[in-house]
Amino acid sequence: MDVQLRRGLLEVCVLAAIERHDSYGYQIVREMEPYVEISESTLYPILRRLEAAQMLTVYSVEHNGRLRKYYRITDPGRARLAGFEEEWKELVRIHQFIAQEGSGT
Repeated sequence: MDVQLRRGLLEVCVLAAIERHDSYGYQIVREMEPYVEISESTLYPILRRLEAAQMLTVYSVEHNGRLRKYYRITDPGRARLAGFEEEWKELVRIHQFIAQEGSGT
């Protein structure tokens, strides 16, 4: 898969996981695991990019004597998810065009 396409899809997947409930890195990886392969080393740069783009906010909670970073989706993050739904419809139309049988080739 194209690197840029995969990157964009992973960002949207991370936003979708966090939209369901505030979450932390390890939990996000585990929730995405049945659907898409992502490692923590891939996840954290995505989380930083989404935070820098103000699609996420971060807060800390003490857990077993340590601070754990939790991520919460923001309105711009929700808007990105909504925009992806429209982009996906366009991608489906493009795929249908590419996959047409008897398209003259």
